[in-house]
Amino acid sequence: MKEKIIIKNLYKTFKLSPKQMKINKTNNPIIVAVNDVSFSTYSGEIFGLLGPNGAGKTTTLRCIATLINPDKGEIYVDGIKNTDTVNVKKRIAFLTNELKLEEQFTPSYLFDYFASFHGLDPKFTQERKKELFERFGITKFQEVKIGELSTGMKQKVSIVISLVHDPDIIIFDEPTNGLDVLTAKVVTDYLIEEKEKGKTVIISTHIMNLVEKICDRVGVIIDGKLVLCDTLENIHKNYVGLDMEGIFFKLYSEVMANEERI
Repeated sequence: MKEKIIIKNLYKTFKLSPKQMKINKTNNPIIVAVNDVSFSTYSGEIFGLLGPNGAGKTTTLRCIATLINPDKGEIYVDGIKNTDTVNVKKRIAFLTNELKLEEQFTPSYLFDYFASFHGLDPKFTQERKKELFERFGITKFQEVKIGELSTGMKQKVSIVISLVHDPDIIIFDEPTNGLDVLTAKVVTDYLIEEKEKGKTVIISTHIMNLVEKICDRVGVIIDGKLVLCDTLENIHKNYVGLDMEGIFFKLYSEVMANEERI
């Protein structure tokens, strides 16, 4: 398998406001969000980045997607250094909960807008729209304003817009948030099919059974540090008798105990 994303010694900090310092009960104005994280992902696999809220998952993905710059470290996307933001963005689909769709526009209009942003051929755009809208159950809502749609439908529109240009690398941050069980299955089935086409899929999640169902390899990130990265098969061999939830809590307990000793 070909390496599609390479992350080397990624390090990212954020400056806290006085209010944030109070909320976090700290006198330190600097928080380390990602601390020396390194891993690679490959073509034809689903890589799961697993961790609790605030662990550094989203920050890591935002660095890959060139939305923020790391303090230190290197990132390569399909052989391109992520400082080349234009060419990196051409190669990835990036879904984040921070994507806010303009509520006065319709799904159809927004799809066409993002397609033009990517410079796509109009014929391809319409074919792609038909395919994705039918797949994700958006067709009959395509002329309804975003502000009138349910939370789940808005999430589905965000998903198809991120996929408009049919990229080889799909990066989804908490893709099943806000979705019912049936719709979540549509999303996960789609990601599995994309993997089987040879594409690279990265998802971040805190849902353990989602990792068990669809991921080939897993990275566990806790307090900004990657504490485990291996195939799901090898992880279960090394933690006999534990499911992914049990493995995660064991790792979390070990990390917390180590920090208390320090």
